[in-house]
Amino acid sequence: MKNERTVQRQRLAGLLEPWPSEIGAALRRLGAGYGELFISGGTVRDCLLGLTAGDLDLTVARDAAGCCRALIALLGGGAYVDLGRTGEDVARVVWRGLTVDFAGFRGRARTIEEDLCRRDYTVNAMAVPLDGLGDGREAVLVDPLRGCDDLRQGILRGCPGAYDDDPLRMLRGFRFMATLDFALDPASLAEIGRCAGLIARPAVERINYELGLIMDSPRACPTFRAMAAAGLLRHIVPELYAGVGVEQPEFHHLDVFHHCFAAFEAMEAIIARPGRYYPPAAGRLEAYLAAGPVRRCLKWAAWCHDIGKPAARAAASEGDRITFYNHDEIGRRIFHLFAERLKWGKEERERTGQLIAMHMHPFHLCNVRRREPLSKRAVLKLSQRAGADLDGLFLLAMADSLASRGDKKPPRMEAELVELFGQVLRIIEEDIRPVAAGPPLLTGDDLITELGLTPGPLFRTILRELEALRVEGRITARNEALAWVAAFVANGGGDGAEQP
Repeated sequence: MKNERTVQRQRLAGLLEPWPSEIGAALRRLGAGYGELFISGGTVRDCLLGLTAGDLDLTVARDAAGCCRALIALLGGGAYVDLGRTGEDVARVVWRGLTVDFAGFRGRARTIEEDLCRRDYTVNAMAVPLDGLGDGREAVLVDPLRGCDDLRQGILRGCPGAYDDDPLRMLRGFRFMATLDFALDPASLAEIGRCAGLIARPAVERINYELGLIMDSPRACPTFRAMAAAGLLRHIVPELYAGVGVEQPEFHHLDVFHHCFAAFEAMEAIIARPGRYYPPAAGRLEAYLAAGPVRRCLKWAAWCHDIGKPAARAAASEGDRITFYNHDEIGRRIFHLFAERLKWGKEERERTGQLIAMHMHPFHLCNVRRREPLSKRAVLKLSQRAGADLDGLFLLAMADSLASRGDKKPPRMEAELVELFGQVLRIIEEDIRPVAAGPPLLTGDDLITELGLTPGPLFRTILRELEALRVEGRITARNEALAWVAAFVANGGGDGAEQP
């Protein structure tokens, strides 16, 4: 215990060390005009954990906006950002890429202790007076709710009345669970269950922000499982709950709801070690996963890949066999409605929706390969539709397969996916890429000038079919392409000619 206290004192003494000296000097001068300043919240929490805080959080008795403007004047520059929602005294300064947040005392708090007791979790309800730092002085930790003890034990304990004051704090607790690897205490979980319906009150942008931070963590799936157990998830992603109790064919061993969670869990494992699942493509997959929001989109796609099954469920005419025809495209539409409700950006919404809509394609090609060789045309069509997310599509298929352990599942399903992915990549490299890299045999202008065709949707059909015929090696020269187009048009745009 003595050693822990020594480490605590040492860490608190260095609270301002990660920040430029100009900020510390300016804040001390600021305190002379605005009263005592406290470093608080996440900055203190992260310091005690030995982590580098992303922002500098400060609490002052009043006038956060005035403090920000005064700090900008003292620093000789910086941008002011108003963070306040109705009735909140919060504001921000961004200076040389660093963020300093100010908050006035919450509610009717008159002291820092009263303010801290109005926060979200005890681990965030700690503060250190700024004037107690530096010059060899020992930092004083203000900790009215024993948050330091909870921090030491990895416990997230809600402050009194936290969820009624701001229901988003329920979701934020699960975000801390995911990012800090802490556990919510039983009393807080019970309170979340009681208040779960209040999550409809916060703005959807705030909810989406917290969901994104959870998804970006390596513990997203267990965190959402805990959210479901607490009764909160149903109020945030109700679309998933249509799958509860929806049985599936013998390929599966779980209902739709639990299968989606199993695929989500598998996806997190795959993302952590992609080379374990597709050994020959390890480097390629790691590079793919490092780009932009790919990991987040893949997790959402895995979790929601079968979200369309309940709406598509039917019993086949030949008996009681269960079918889910077109569930992939239905799932895309349902997911888009969910993403639009939470005001997702277009890129992530479209990317995730496309993965959901295509998630069956690798399995269809595996079925084809069991009967006949894989055609270059099929690979071209797959690569064109999947685009930059071809790799992600195979990661999604692997997660889906690993989440299925029914009696009728093909015994080599995962191995077949690995073999298929390798063959697809070879055909792309050896046959498709050389064609795509060279000039086309014909352009739209050629169709107009050489053949007298009128521009329209048919042009796209013709040019894409010519590309497929080149990839197959059936057309290699311009005169052959012209002859094929002439025959295609003479046959009414398709009768007796090759179709895409």
